[in-house]
Amino acid sequence: MARLVVIGGGAAGMSAASAARRVDPGLEVVVCEAGGFAAYGMCGIPYYLGGIVPEAEDLVAYPPSTFREKRGIDLRLRTRVTAIDPGARQVRLAAGTGAAEDQESLTYDALVVTSGADPVRPPVPGLDEPHVFTIRSLDEAIGLRRLLASGTIRRAVVVGAGYIGLEAAEALVCAGVAVDVVEALPGVLGTVDEPIAALAQAELERHTRLWLGARLEAVDKGSTPAGSLTAVVDGGEIPADLVVIAVGVRPATDLLIQAGAGHLPDGSVVVDAGMRTSLPDVFAAGDAVALPHLVLGRPAWVPLGPAANKTGRVAGTVAAGGTAAFRGVVGTAVVKVFDLEVARTGLGLADAQAAGLDAVATDEVSRSRAKYYPGGSPLHVRLVHTRDGRLLGGQIAGREGAAKRVDVLATALHAGFTVDDVAALDLSYAPPFAPVYDPVLAAAIKAARGLAALTAGGSP
Repeated sequence: MARLVVIGGGAAGMSAASAARRVDPGLEVVVCEAGGFAAYGMCGIPYYLGGIVPEAEDLVAYPPSTFREKRGIDLRLRTRVTAIDPGARQVRLAAGTGAAEDQESLTYDALVVTSGADPVRPPVPGLDEPHVFTIRSLDEAIGLRRLLASGTIRRAVVVGAGYIGLEAAEALVCAGVAVDVVEALPGVLGTVDEPIAALAQAELERHTRLWLGARLEAVDKGSTPAGSLTAVVDGGEIPADLVVIAVGVRPATDLLIQAGAGHLPDGSVVVDAGMRTSLPDVFAAGDAVALPHLVLGRPAWVPLGPAANKTGRVAGTVAAGGTAAFRGVVGTAVVKVFDLEVARTGLGLADAQAAGLDAVATDEVSRSRAKYYPGGSPLHVRLVHTRDGRLLGGQIAGREGAAKRVDVLATALHAGFTVDDVAALDLSYAPPFAPVYDPVLAAAIKAARGLAALTAGGSP
């Protein structure tokens, strides 16, 4: 019987295993997961920490018994893979403590690696203190939730103001903790342009104390009654009972790279449309891989949940002998910053210019509902486009209506639309949901008019 081994039991890994089982019911499928849970929603962890999701098990899509008993998948939790030997078609396992006597080899006919991404840990002392977390696994989140429930956590420092940092800050505030956010860059949310980031920054400052352009230098044991820890930031001290490190993630691809897989400079592994790596019969999916970016026209590392599920399904299908392909991504993402929705897709202005594109941006502030209908609020829409009208990206921020409107722009990017094409879209209208000219249409019309004025030699 042929055997498929899957490394990683997250969204990509379990999608791969399940897809392979559907293609070939007679295939032996073994999943090795280093943690104690599989098939859970990692993106839901902040809402579990904040108490919005009551139990950790609520984040688990299917219990292990579903995979083992109903799908015939040999799911091995707390089983870490320490090496891949593509020549011998084996993976090396460290079960239990990882001691030498626990080591064993597992042969494969095909291998799917969905090792995900690891948190970046800045090179500062003190990160091994008991109350320092990175929150990149459900196991770690359960420990932090217990700590929050103990009533001993009153102050926290979150290091990093990207997606994970902002979601962690909100979760801790929801749990009744006073939060300081420390960010080395001069602004928050480096994945969006300044006008949109400024709205997120203002919302964050309503609920936390924000330190911009500041670097964490150390975490020490607390020297005052104000906290059990001290975060040393640019020579100053911030007392805290908890420190969350959220400065970013990197592809967890050491196993693949050590085995000889081709990769980009950032460590993300290069795959084809069927998720094949450069190693024979070795596939990769999820946050470990570089994917075709449909706007850039080249592979890029865009670690987001929907792509992890889709690429896992493709990898499992092809590894089991089926046919499937992944077309690519445009980098669509949304984050909730307390009462603000911030969404983006495609390229920001700086991204586009760095890619050598002759790009400009158009900003329009509209409203989420008809102006006479109660409950509406401003929506800031930014479109990034070339001077000849090709849409390159979009960003939207507001208290309602941003999260799903960005999907219109994502669809337009997949279709290769111009701003004129977007302006011509037949979008829905009713006063409780949108003005006659939806904010996306209003921004596209403004962009098209501006470009027409430039073409005519006038002012936009």
